[in-house]
Amino acid sequence: MQPEEGEKGKSLKQRLALKKSLAKETLAEFLGTYIMVVLGCGSVAQAILSRGASGGVVTMNVGFAMAVVMAIYTTAGVSGGHINPAVSFAMCVFGRMKWFQLPFYVGAQFLGAFAGAATLFGIYYDGLMSFAGGKLLIVGENATAHIFATYPAPYLSMVNAFADQVVATMFLLIVVFAILDSRNMGIPQCLQPIVIGLLIIVIASSLGLNSGCAMNPARDLSPRLFTALAGWGFDVFKAGNNFWWIPVVGPLVGAVIGGLIYILLIEIHHPDPDPDCKAEQSEDKPEKYELSVIM
Repeated sequence: MQPEEGEKGKSLKQRLALKKSLAKETLAEFLGTYIMVVLGCGSVAQAILSRGASGGVVTMNVGFAMAVVMAIYTTAGVSGGHINPAVSFAMCVFGRMKWFQLPFYVGAQFLGAFAGAATLFGIYYDGLMSFAGGKLLIVGENATAHIFATYPAPYLSMVNAFADQVVATMFLLIVVFAILDSRNMGIPQCLQPIVIGLLIIVIASSLGLNSGCAMNPARDLSPRLFTALAGWGFDVFKAGNNFWWIPVVGPLVGAVIGGLIYILLIEIHHPDPDPDCKAEQSEDKPEKYELSVIM
């Protein structure tokens, strides 16, 4: 009887609140990736469906970067705001996140991106239907599939496409690791999402020509799968000489290379902190040594 009475005495908030941290982190990653896809791909949709009247390359690059910033601000305090399987994978590889968390993070990211694509499709359904006379096209001047996923430029070879994704994600992780390195510039946590947004703008503005600079398996694969089911057809996986796997595998490789480069060239060369000082700080403020994995 006592447990039942205790349950009745709880508020709705207390009943709904999750107790396990992994469950909270999983929900946060779902929501963060959802926000990124709706607002990020939404900036692409607005530019394409208006045929450039309400946006262009600049608004797409800035819009997607700011979508990432908003997603990180929403979730970073709970899950670290990875919103990217490549980032989560790199964090596990370098011991900054436990491996058992990876499938939960990645699953939530893929589901969030799929839900985001579905939401965006609903918001712009009428615009998509009127854009090409009711046709959902993958290629051509009236194509709309690239609102949701990235596709390679006509000149791009598979080798070049893979290198493109590896290098872009490599730069992403190099700078993300630098941002998180308290012994480097020591950027305040409240400003880290903004710096990451600026990073994405410069990468998209300098390395985005070949294939749109996905750098995120969830952001690309889940919306691509949604378009396959929503009317564009499974040719979205055949387009660009079966390009679909490049934005999935390339970022995973690039993330590990980027993290390794930063650790080998910068992080391990920091002078070791004074042991006595470190011990004193550890006793007074142990939370300073908790790792923050913002991106």
